[in-house]
Amino acid sequence: MKYRKKPVIVDAVQITEAWFDNTVYPNPLHLIGVWMRPKDRIAVISTPDGTKIGSIGDWVITSLQGTRYFCKPEIFEKCYEKMGEDLSSKIAEIQAGYSGR
Repeated sequence: MKYRKKPVIVDAVQITEAWFDNTVYPNPLHLIGVWMRPKDRIAVISTPDGTKIGSIGDWVITSLQGTRYFCKPEIFEKCYEKMGEDLSSKIAEIQAGYSGR
């Protein structure tokens, strides 16, 4: 049998040069749980699968369980599409209805 992955909505943000800008501290772009190494221009995340390293251009995805992980841009573009605000609010309404049952 063949199976199709269920659609899942995730939060994601792309790592940019601005993440390593030391002019503002704390940098508002930094995410909780993501450690920055400005000298090396990398970000580090501790995951259940071990320590992972991301670089400029990579995406940081937050799963439904709250776990953060990196995704290369070419994979991200194939697997995800940006949601419009109208669709986001509609899905939030639907999910709220299910959680109330």
